[in-house]
Amino acid sequence: MPQFATIVGAVTYTPGDGVPIAIPLGTTVEVNLAPDSATLSWEAESGVLGLTAIPRMQYEEYLEAGKIKLKD
Repeated sequence: MPQFATIVGAVTYTPGDGVPIAIPLGTTVEVNLAPDSATLSWEAESGVLGLTAIPRMQYEEYLEAGKIKLKD
């Protein structure tokens, strides 16, 4: 079941072997958790969706650091 969260700190993802890209502050993301990863999806701009999967450990570090805040 998806959760929703807000990006409130520096949260990045790395597409392939590329340079880390920041998810903009204030962005609402949909979070889908798997045992080893978290998939984040968001509207990057009108009509353009962003999507990434990050290691579950990295997601939990972002939560603990207060960089991602879950919505109630």
